[in-house]
Amino acid sequence: MFVSAAWGSAFPLMKSLIDEPLSMSVTDLLAERYTIAAVVLFLIRPRSLRGLARGTWSRGIVLGVMFGVGQTMQAFALDDLSSAVSGFAVGCNVVMTPVLALILFRVRVPKRIWFGVALALCGVAIFALMKGDGVRFAPVALGLTLCAAALYACHTLVLGNLSRANYNAYAITVIQLLTIGLLTGVMAVPDGLEAPPGPYGWLKLAHLAIVSCALGFLARSFGQRHLQAVPSAVLLASQPLWVALIALLCDEPVAASVLVGGPFMAAAMLLAVPSKGAAVVVGDPPARVHQAPEADEGLRRAAKRAAEVLASLRAPEPAPVRPPVPFDLAQVRECWIRAAERDPDVEPWCSLASKGGGEPGIDRLIEHATEIVKARQEPASQDGCLTFPLSGRCLCALRPEPVRESEPQEAPDIGVMR
Repeated sequence: MFVSAAWGSAFPLMKSLIDEPLSMSVTDLLAERYTIAAVVLFLIRPRSLRGLARGTWSRGIVLGVMFGVGQTMQAFALDDLSSAVSGFAVGCNVVMTPVLALILFRVRVPKRIWFGVALALCGVAIFALMKGDGVRFAPVALGLTLCAAALYACHTLVLGNLSRANYNAYAITVIQLLTIGLLTGVMAVPDGLEAPPGPYGWLKLAHLAIVSCALGFLARSFGQRHLQAVPSAVLLASQPLWVALIALLCDEPVAASVLVGGPFMAAAMLLAVPSKGAAVVVGDPPARVHQAPEADEGLRRAAKRAAEVLASLRAPEPAPVRPPVPFDLAQVRECWIRAAERDPDVEPWCSLASKGGGEPGIDRLIEHATEIVKARQEPASQDGCLTFPLSGRCLCALRPEPVRESEPQEAPDIGVMR
C-alpha cells in the first residue's frame, strides 16, 4: 500500500514538471529520476553489491529491463493517447497478472482474489473514464501501452517468484534502478539532458527519485517476499485512489470519480489482504497449494503418530554396569600368604582379575578348578590353600572333606570341572 501511494503521488508531480513553461522531456525526467534513486541507495550502502549470490545480477537486470522498457513504451504512447485511456490501459495489468500467472507458472488464484481483480478493474475504468478530458487514442499507441501493462504484470510475477530464492532485496532494488536509469538514459542522451526548472523543480525531482523510486522500489522488493503476486497487483492498482486522496489534501474539489470508483477500489484492496485460509505460493505447481485448517489438523495428528513410532524404534538404553562383587581383603591376604608358603610360584587370582570387576580371569578360574578336582584325590592340607577368594569366600571351601582309606575313591565330578 505504501508503494501504491508513493507511485500515485508521482503522477501529479511528473505532470507539473512536464507541463511547466520550462518543461522537461519525459525521457530526461525518467533517466534523471531513476539514476538519482539508484545512486542514493548505493551511497547509503556502498557494499550492497559485493558478495552477492549467484544469479542476483542477472535477475535484477531482467527485472530492470522489463520495467524500464514498459516505462519507455508508456511514455512514447502518451503523445497519441489521452491520460484517461492510458491510465485504463496500464491498469489492465491487474487482470493480466493472474492470467499470466496461470499460463507461465501454473498458479491457481482463489475466487476471492478473482473477485477483487474484477472490482479493481472496475475502479480503474471509473477513475480513467470519468476524468472528463476526452477519449483520444491511436491503435499503435494503445497497443504499446497494453504491452507496457503486460511487462508490468510480468515484473510483478518474476519479483514474486524470487521470494523462494531468499534474494537480497536491497541489492535487487539497486540493480533494477541502475538498469532502468541506463535504458532511459540511452533514450535521453541524444537530445541532451535538461535540468529541472528552478529550486522547486529540483524538490519535485527529489521526491520522485527518493520517495517514489528509491523507497517505493525498496518497499516493493521487501513486501513481495511476504505477499503473493496477484494480491500485490490488486493493491498496486489502487494508485488512482491515492492520487485522488492526495488531491483532496491539496484543497482540490472532490471529483465524481472518487465517489463512484473509490468504493470499488477499497473493496478490492480488502479482498486482496491475505487471510488464514488457503493461499497460493507464487511459482509453485498446483500440488503445493496450502491446505485448509482441517487438513493441517490431520497433518498434526499424523506427525504426532510418527513421533511416537520413531520413539518406539529407538535403541534401548544400555543395562547398568553391575557393581563389583565385594570381597574380604583380609581373607585374600591370608590365602595368598598360605599359598606362598607352600608354592612361591602361585599367583593370587586378584593379580589377573579383570579391570574394575574384582573377579579373576577365566583362564585362572579354569586352572584353579582343575586344582580343586585334583585335590579330591589328595588329603586336604590344614595349613595350605591353593585357591583364592571369589565372591567373598575361598574356593578351598568347595573342596570336599578328606577321603578315608577304607572308602573307595570316587571319579572326578565333571560338574565341578565345568
